[in-house]
Amino acid sequence: MEALLVLIALTAIFGVLIAPAMRRRRQRLQGVQAVARAVDPGAGYGFVPTEQLDVRLPGPDPEFTEALEETQQTQDWQPVARLLALTDEWELRWQRVQSLAGAAAMELANARALGAPESPAAGKDGAGGGVSFSKEPGLRDARWLREWRVQQPGDPGGAQVYAQFLVWQALADPSSADHRIILEEARTVCEDAVRLAPDDPTPHITELFVARHLSYRRADFEELWATMRRKAPHHMGAHLAALPYWSEKGCGSRTDADAFAQTAAAHAPEGTLLPALPLFAVYAHLPDVNVVRGLYQSAEVEKAVEAAEYAVDQVEADHPVRPHVLHLLVCFLVRAERYGEAMDALRVVDGYVGAMPWADSGDPASHYAAYRALAVSGWEATGGARAQL
Repeated sequence: MEALLVLIALTAIFGVLIAPAMRRRRQRLQGVQAVARAVDPGAGYGFVPTEQLDVRLPGPDPEFTEALEETQQTQDWQPVARLLALTDEWELRWQRVQSLAGAAAMELANARALGAPESPAAGKDGAGGGVSFSKEPGLRDARWLREWRVQQPGDPGGAQVYAQFLVWQALADPSSADHRIILEEARTVCEDAVRLAPDDPTPHITELFVARHLSYRRADFEELWATMRRKAPHHMGAHLAALPYWSEKGCGSRTDADAFAQTAAAHAPEGTLLPALPLFAVYAHLPDVNVVRGLYQSAEVEKAVEAAEYAVDQVEADHPVRPHVLHLLVCFLVRAERYGEAMDALRVVDGYVGAMPWADSGDPASHYAAYRALAVSGWEATGGARAQL
């Protein structure tokens, strides 16, 4: 009888709360897409058209873009290798390694979608078991990354990019039989990268991704985290990579994630982005179906948003991880109907969508453009004028 009552109760809850909420969510998404189509994002505000948004980066990095485009056009690894060799600021280096690995993964995926032939996995020569590259002349298929590893095995930059590339490959298809094999190889390449550049925290950050998806024991994760913190204790990118391990979807809980984020924020020195970390913890635990009215105007979210705004205001404008925070702020500010603040953030990051929450969707550019359109619509509906921006 108890089981029957529970079933009846669940059915009632679904019918009264969840199903209507899901319908409303679909309707809102359709409305967002309609607004995106109706509002010209470039009209009067200087926004970049949707089809020209850059999915590789969270914000502008002209030196990186120039080097990457030269490498992708020629399939010669040397331009990006030179750039990375000159990048000794840890936050910027982490961002560039992430973006290079992501660009290589996208390039290889596009080549495969076009029917490019695949070569056997190269295994121990540094090109990776479970991941293969074509050798067809003139084809842009990221073979520059394989050749970088093979021709310069002692280059820490090549090892770091390849380790992160393997992680992106593994996460692209978590159900693949090779998923775990590729992650374990990424861990091996991380160890090689640490040996090549012992002071660089970047390979430890990549291993934080591996740790989350291979479900490291807590003691092993904490040992890895302690090693990383000895090298760069206030590295925002490292904290962003570690947070998912402590979350509900990782190996922890919402309480664990909140404690990790709040502790980092509380002990953050001036001039870091760590006060913004609680907002990422909130985002990691947003409900799939929101039946709580005013969630984005709640005290918890408002406090996290204010802390994130404080963080982006106290760091240098060219801080390489600052755009990551601004993109997430756009999402929360639009949902909280704080359109003026959202427009201010958009003016800084527009043109680039390689960040959460857009990267979590199947179509980052369209997802971002929809929120941008809502911000414009809300700003103008509440009396905002283009001249005011």
